[in-house]
Amino acid sequence: MGSAKGLTNGRGGHPLFSFGVMTDVQYADIPNGHSFLGVPRFYRHSMLVLQRAVKSWNNNKNINFAIHFGDIVDGKCPKDQSLNAVKKVVGEFENFKGPVYHMIGNHCLYNLPRDKLLPLLKIPNLDGGRAYYEFSPAPGYRFVVLDGYDISAIGWPHDHPKTLEALKFLRERNPNSDKNSPNGLEGLDRRFLMFNGAVGEEQMEWLDSVLREATNMKQKVVVCCHLPLDPGASSQEPLLWNYDEVMDVIHRYDCVKICLAGHDHEGGHSLDSHGIHHRVLEAALECPPGTDAFGYIEDIYDGGHSIDPHRIHHRVLEAALEYPPGTNMFCGIDGMKNTTISFSPY
Repeated sequence: MGSAKGLTNGRGGHPLFSFGVMTDVQYADIPNGHSFLGVPRFYRHSMLVLQRAVKSWNNNKNINFAIHFGDIVDGKCPKDQSLNAVKKVVGEFENFKGPVYHMIGNHCLYNLPRDKLLPLLKIPNLDGGRAYYEFSPAPGYRFVVLDGYDISAIGWPHDHPKTLEALKFLRERNPNSDKNSPNGLEGLDRRFLMFNGAVGEEQMEWLDSVLREATNMKQKVVVCCHLPLDPGASSQEPLLWNYDEVMDVIHRYDCVKICLAGHDHEGGHSLDSHGIHHRVLEAALECPPGTDAFGYIEDIYDGGHSIDPHRIHHRVLEAALEYPPGTNMFCGIDGMKNTTISFSPY
């Protein structure tokens, strides 16, 4: 991902706010390795990517907050190092001169249970391990952060009702003894894997109420989740188990403009049937030494945006959001297709 351009209020081009984005740092103090598909992973280098991201955001001076989209440490991190590894990465994020919003991913939960993880990530824990929340950085905008592992076989105690519900769900849909294996599963059924999860009924009701309120307040909404919510923006395996049910709720309203996610390390973009853009961000973990994967959404003036050519040479997100006459987001990544996003401001 990479540098990016921001949000304006449509009245003389005054910027409303700017924010940094990054996903899947998956740091571990171990030698380089590979994913189960053979993709190289650079566990120590991802910390350097994070340090450069924070330095870039601070040097920009206009970045109001940053969002990390989950998987702060890697599942291969030695378990006796998990706590210190999470603290180390969180400490690097805290060098940013503004708030940082986190969400949980599967690799987070491989390392620490929810009751230890949520306080470290400063995720508001309002009700027994709940990890979904919302915030409004400026009038007219609201960010909704979903917990894609609300129903999950990882992270909850083994006898927790949500663990048992997840295991039952997987038994009914994935016949493999290894529930992380998609062997024999076809099409979208390949998402029924243990490293994914689902949004539960209570969270679904909460999402509906938040979007109803945002609609009444005429707010635009950005939905954030570690797991992708649209098959067009992602491969099949990383999708949220019940992405279709979540999108049914979202599609009841016109307030959601963009859904942002991580988890699928290659990234992707789609425009769904209701005109909502889905942008899956590229992983910091898989940046070879000397390359980066981070970005920020920054200032736009008079319906346009300028791009520093130097930034395009970094593996980072170029993005832009604005009010009138429509909002557009340009994403430029080394060796990958640029993406232009536009949506109605109303």
